[in-house]
Amino acid sequence: MTITVIEQTKIQAQVLLPLVKALQTELGEARANALVREALSDVYRKLGEQWWRSRQGRPLAENMSAAFAAFAKGDAIDYQVRETSAEACDITVTGCRYAQFFQAMGEAELGFLLVCGMDFPFAEGFGGDVQLSRTQTIMQGASSCDFHYE
Repeated sequence: MTITVIEQTKIQAQVLLPLVKALQTELGEARANALVREALSDVYRKLGEQWWRSRQGRPLAENMSAAFAAFAKGDAIDYQVRETSAEACDITVTGCRYAQFFQAMGEAELGFLLVCGMDFPFAEGFGGDVQLSRTQTIMQGASSCDFHYE
């Protein structure tokens, strides 16, 4: 049985939310969040490296479409991929059950730290040829998430 990414996220949140809150109490919010971000970034960067190696030789838009399809399993996100050139693509997320999950618990800030914050390290794992930019997220209250890969 395969567990979707959103199911994994919900399971991990049961452990990570109390852990991060305890760290914040003990170390202060800024220091605790930086520690969590650093530790998880290494994990997600390595996942990005592994995933990218398995997709080498394919166009960027195809690779990013495949990545978002994996993140969307279990009706987790609603998104559109638009190839802007052979070397760039835009992805707009218009519905996000990750955000709904964390927002329903009143933990959107931690959701951003644990989920949205890992988009950049994951993309760093693709190597220096791929750059991600994003100006807004649903988790932080925007109507959509705007990913640009080039």
